[in-house]
Amino acid sequence: MNYYHIDAFTTELFKGNSAGVVICKEDDIADSIKQKLANELKHSETAFILIKDQKIKLRWFTPTTEVDLCGHATIAAAHALWHSGEINISENIYFETRSGNLSAKYINEKIELDFPQLYVDECDPNETVNNALGIAPIYTGKNSKRYLLEIENADKLRKLEPDFELLKKADLGAFMVTCRSDLPVYDFLSRFFAPYVGINEDPVTGSAHCYLAPYWKQKLNKNKLIGFQESDRTGIVECELFEQDRIKLRGNANTLFNTDLRI
Repeated sequence: MNYYHIDAFTTELFKGNSAGVVICKEDDIADSIKQKLANELKHSETAFILIKDQKIKLRWFTPTTEVDLCGHATIAAAHALWHSGEINISENIYFETRSGNLSAKYINEKIELDFPQLYVDECDPNETVNNALGIAPIYTGKNSKRYLLEIENADKLRKLEPDFELLKKADLGAFMVTCRSDLPVYDFLSRFFAPYVGINEDPVTGSAHCYLAPYWKQKLNKNKLIGFQESDRTGIVECELFEQDRIKLRGNANTLFNTDLRI
């Protein structure tokens, strides 16, 4: 098996969000081994690729569980396939995943993903969530998986210091906190917390932008938006919204190293 350590949604090493990518050809490995590897590697997500019968299957594991959708590890997976020579960089990549068929292509020196747009419904504020995050949101929305919370300004966003033990007691386990950007090159800022899957704070979250971009489209009346994730590592996600509830996410990636795994 080939293993790649890749920083996604950044042009710099040690920025963006790191992902592990494990490439298997013909012979898969057991799910229990995938989970142990993800826990050992300690990335927020490790991507596992199986190339078999002219199909490319992609799965994502956090250190504690498998997840349905991950943007930065998909960027990393595409980057690994192109730069390993498994797929010619001029060819699009089509992944079979738990969230349906997803595609990636290399365009204008960026990797472009075709993902679904995702939504929340406005709801009443949640006292546990607000106390854990130390915020009084001006908008609260949620679906069956996560919260989306808009707060007043960027300074408050940058200073958030969540109480993660209290946050684990909320009815849901993932939290997108966002605000308008105070930086002219970006449209909105965000941070993402997911202690329920073993990730207190995710550095850059592609799947969160599947929610954030539609939300900010309605507020800013723009189909093309640039999101900046205000984690310690930071990262940039270009978003473009299309009909039929699709979104293009664009970003860069860098390989820190690759090696063989013998299991």
